[in-house]
Order: sequence, then structure tokens, then C-alpha cells
Amino acid sequence: MLTALLRSMRPRQWVKNTFIFAPLVFDQKLTQLDALLPTVAGFVLLCTASSAVYLVNDLADVEADRKHPQKRYRPIAAGMLSPSVAKISAAVLFVLTLGFSLLLSRSFALIVATYIVTNLLYSFRLKHVPILDVLILASGYVLRVAAGVVLISVERFSPWLYICTTLLALFIGFGKRRAEMVLLADGANQHRRVLDGYTLPFLDQLIVIVSACAIMAYSLYTFSAENLPESHYMMLTIPFVMYGIFRYLQLIHVQSAGGAPDELVMSDWPLLVTILLWGLSAAAVLYLGT
Repeated sequence: MLTALLRSMRPRQWVKNTFIFAPLVFDQKLTQLDALLPTVAGFVLLCTASSAVYLVNDLADVEADRKHPQKRYRPIAAGMLSPSVAKISAAVLFVLTLGFSLLLSRSFALIVATYIVTNLLYSFRLKHVPILDVLILASGYVLRVAAGVVLISVERFSPWLYICTTLLALFIGFGKRRAEMVLLADGANQHRRVLDGYTLPFLDQLIVIVSACAIMAYSLYTFSAENLPESHYMMLTIPFVMYGIFRYLQLIHVQSAGGAPDELVMSDWPLLVTILLWGLSAAAVLYLGT
């Protein structure tokens, strides 16, 4: 039962919560212990909050998941985890998360509460509204970044990074919807009602728009953000961002991947290496650049 519960908490997707570290890194406070420790604590609390949300989401989608070719293996849908245990576990996680969040920071607790409420609304209603469903998913990434901002005394974090985060999240979200439509084919709307409001050509147009805007926004950030070195060395990281987006597009269109972005990032070596090289080069510019 504990193994099934842990699987339902989706630890693989905790990687999304690393967005909370963005303000710490880009405000050049990664080496400051008084800023690092609260951020690590915030990361743990976001993991417990998202785990509780995943449990509620699986409870709400149990019938639809049982008809899905992949999601039917989720513990609740497969009968390996009792719904009552899932409900109790989610309630306990919500209470503990909000309680410890208040101890950490009132502003942080407010952001966590907003994240929880937004995702609960998504699970029971907003996930069925086309376009808005992906916007809600994207807001989760922005809230993660905002959570990192309030936990440290931000001095030079650029607002451009909020825009880049939003566009990247939309790019991944629309790519996920496209992968679901390809996987489920003609029965897509029977498994997820919101897919009835999308078509592959429409999603392809949305993906082109947000991917182009993401590259442009990041490029503008590297040239115009006030906290970057005057040498503009950050512009040298643009090719990594471009290749990462192009590689993701290739995986979506050529290999019909993208249904599980977190697993895709960790399993596709070209994409993973690109992200690591971007991170190392960006850190070098921020902490060693002049």
C-alpha cells in the first residue's frame, strides 16, 4: 500500500518544483546559506503540496483513467490503492503543507494556498475548458518561481524570467495535449473531454506561437535584464535554449512524445545534456562573468 501511495504521489514529477530555485540562482544567491535553506524547505513543501494535488486529481479522474491505455495502471485506477486511503493521505498532506508553509513565510503560504486552490479547481472543473486548462497548468510554474522570490530577499531577479517561464510552460502544456491526441486518436475526447476543443492543426499553431515567443523573450532577457553582466555574455546561452526547444519539437512531431514531459526530459539524452549545458553556462555567466 505504501508503494502504491508513493507512486500516486508521483515523485518523478517533483522535478517541476525545481523552478523554485530560479530566483535563488538568477539573483546570484546560490552560495548564500541563509537564502539556500529556506528555498530547499520551500521545495520540499511544494513537493508535498503537488503530491496531495495528484492524489485528488487521480481520485477525480479514476473512471476516465481506467479507460486510458496508460493511465489505467495508476494505483487508484488499477485498484492497488484504496480511495479512502488516498483521501486521508491528501488531507494530511494539505494540512501539513499549509502549516509548515506558515512557519516558513506568510507570503509563501499564500502562494502555496493559491497553488492548491487553483489545482483543485483544475481537477474538478477547469481541466475541461480548452486553452484555459493549459493556462492553469502554466500558472503552476509561475507560482513556483514566485514562491522562490518571496523566500529570499530578491535584489536583481528580472521580471523577464516570469515571461520566459510562462511561455515555456505553455509550450510544454500544448505539446502534452498534442501527444495525448495522437496517442488516443479518434477516442481522445472519450478519455479527456477537453480534447474535444482541440485539433492537431490548432495545437500546432499554438505551439509555433509560444515556442517563437519563448525564444524571443529569452533573447531579450539576455540583452536587457539589469542584473546581468554588462558584457552580454548571457546571449551565448541562446543556442542552448533554441536547440532545447527544437529538440522538444522534434520529439513531439517525429516521435509523438511529450505526453509525460518530466519523464521525457529525464530520458532523452540530447535534451537532458542541453539543459545541463545551459544551466552550467548560465551559472558561469552569472557567477563568474564580468
